[in-house]
Amino acid sequence: MIKKPQLTGTLCKDKNSIFIRNNDGVHFKDRLIWDGYGSHWLGQKIHAKELDQRDYETNEKIIIIWPQEKLSRRPFVEFYFNERLVKYPASLFGHNAININGEVYNFSHLVNENEIMTPYEFLYRPALGEFAPSPNNQKFEILDNGKTYYDKFGRNFMRTIHVLRIQGIDVDKLKAIFDEELNVIHSTPVDPMAPEKYKDFNFFNRSCSTIIRDGLQKYGIKNIGGILPRDLFVNILYSLYTAGTEMGLDWALYKKPQLKVPEAPYSKMTPLINIKNKFYYRLMKANNVI
Repeated sequence: MIKKPQLTGTLCKDKNSIFIRNNDGVHFKDRLIWDGYGSHWLGQKIHAKELDQRDYETNEKIIIIWPQEKLSRRPFVEFYFNERLVKYPASLFGHNAININGEVYNFSHLVNENEIMTPYEFLYRPALGEFAPSPNNQKFEILDNGKTYYDKFGRNFMRTIHVLRIQGIDVDKLKAIFDEELNVIHSTPVDPMAPEKYKDFNFFNRSCSTIIRDGLQKYGIKNIGGILPRDLFVNILYSLYTAGTEMGLDWALYKKPQLKVPEAPYSKMTPLINIKNKFYYRLMKANNVI
């Protein structure tokens, strides 16, 4: 489950800075808090925590902030479809990730992005330090001096995220399946010519979508398929729509609209490619499922 935040309070702003106020007083008044948080959550109750990573300008630990949300008492799984990033051709089809009871499993062609993250880091990291886009090209860049700009801040600031929330799954069993997938990835010998990349990544059978698909099939949800992120999302949704009750699963569909900030253009929806999934989508739309 999600660990207790370092600090809870109200996000405030004066003419000089953004800060947090609670019953214990004022916090982080002399620290850098990302403007993106102030754009969306001023006056709201939020959580905050220091990260291990440091801001390049101040050399102080980066502060992450995220909104207060009601935590589920019942174990849950959230399957994410992230819309495509328009400035990256490799993001043409979007991205999938899966949140298993408060731990987000992410799979990627880059070794260091095959990881387990807290939901607040996955969704709400600030565009500061190594998470920010490069000031030179507003994209990923590693400078000659070794300073890295991964352009990997909070996904909800970078994209609209479509969420399929499922309850009734044995979360411990599913976690064990994806823990093993991460073990396989991180124990795979690296390619000396490209050590930063996962050597066995494959668009058709070892991608962000297909690893999650295969894990869900291994769990026992057999009647799902798909290669591309949105196709897989629609396919799983249709499976739950038609047979979720028989599998003992409850589900709900919702959307986390992009929290627009200057560091990221608006994301875009990707087309459905598989004809079968296009049919499923139209059927569910006609029945007000989506």
